[in-house]
Amino acid sequence: MNKNDGFIIVGAGAFGLSTALRLAQDGYTSVTVLDRCMPPVPDGSSNDISRVIRFDYGDPVYAQIAKEAYDQWRTPQYSEAFHQVPCLWVSQEGTLEQPVQPRAAEYSRKTRQVLTEMGQEWHAVSSVEEAKRRFPALSGKLATPGFDGFYNTNAGWADAGLAIQRLASRCVAAGVSFITGPNGHVVELEYGRDGGVDAVRTINGNRITGDRFIVATGAWTATLIPSWNSMMATGQVVGWLRLTHEEMIRLKDLPIYFNFSTGFFCFPVHEATGYLKVAVHGFGYTSPHPKAVSAPPSSAVSARANFIPADGLQRLLAGLRDILPELAERGFEKVGLCWYNDTPTGDFIFDYHPEHKNLFIATGGSGQ
Repeated sequence: MNKNDGFIIVGAGAFGLSTALRLAQDGYTSVTVLDRCMPPVPDGSSNDISRVIRFDYGDPVYAQIAKEAYDQWRTPQYSEAFHQVPCLWVSQEGTLEQPVQPRAAEYSRKTRQVLTEMGQEWHAVSSVEEAKRRFPALSGKLATPGFDGFYNTNAGWADAGLAIQRLASRCVAAGVSFITGPNGHVVELEYGRDGGVDAVRTINGNRITGDRFIVATGAWTATLIPSWNSMMATGQVVGWLRLTHEEMIRLKDLPIYFNFSTGFFCFPVHEATGYLKVAVHGFGYTSPHPKAVSAPPSSAVSARANFIPADGLQRLLAGLRDILPELAERGFEKVGLCWYNDTPTGDFIFDYHPEHKNLFIATGGSGQ
């Protein structure tokens, strides 16, 4: 590729910004990122108070990629946003009241096998009692019946909004340009006679040309590019519970907790806001869009209702009762949907479009 090629990157989330930074560092002189807002974009999936950082995967490729990323989080450029804490992974048997994902126990086994093959340490936890001895902040029945688990001390969480803000600053320092507001809100790709992308068109009708185009638009991708069932935007339920000062002290050593079987997970206490954040990674919810695909709402985050589907709320409360039953009856201060761009296999999509030679797609985060 010519170092003077004009790169147009649509999407200022983690995928788009990291791509922009690498291109600039590699000497490409014209890199422009387009989005509705300067990052962190308020409703982007890369933005919030916390994201899990771990390399516990049952697939060796993703485990290795995630280990490389984990090592980067510990460097001076990103350590300000990173907090190292153990991650406890559990699985359980299903009941009539609590159906479970059928291959959870097998995925847990594969994850431990991959970690061992990588030479990474992990610690088995054979019972609920053992889990509570190691992590005394956990007070519930945990993953029962059929508890099985392990934990990895090489894990943590990142202040996602802060990390994206710092990444955007590094992009600016490296020479990346940003176009935001209506001038950066891309609604359409414009194709030439040879099948390549000639330009993107924004919501106010502006046309922005380039040589190479990268679409890193997360859950909005299918509104720009036909997906042919290769991706779908799904909303995953999240809840935030406000803690008292005394509760924050009592729960200060809470690990990241993830139940393979139910998809429920919980973050450590977020001291800056006083929130305890929980979520479920499982089947999600779709939202209709004028182009007959699922996409996140177009309204601003501040204008959205403090609402999630009733069964999603029950899944959040059930998970919270399993680990901290004394908090479950209080309910959540706020709830919402975190929008994933899911693929059928849960794999990323990083590739050139088969029909448009200068269009690269970076999406399919799938909650990974």
